[in-house]
Amino acid sequence: MITTLHNLGVRSDHAYNAALASVGLSVGSWVLSRFASKDSKPQADRWGIFVGHWAPTLFGLGLALAEVEKKSKKK
Repeated sequence: MITTLHNLGVRSDHAYNAALASVGLSVGSWVLSRFASKDSKPQADRWGIFVGHWAPTLFGLGLALAEVEKKSKKK
């Protein structure tokens, strides 16, 4: 799967940038959701945590893509 993504043009930098953006999106969605109404704290917390779980996955994808990039440079 990682090699296929690499062949499609997805690079480690793309995954790292997406991970950093998801951290900001997590905080932003929590803040916007939290202050939308007075009783939305539990929902805001769940939404922020849901989006926050994307970052580690995207960082891991970036590391895997970086390994493929290193191997392709050696050839």
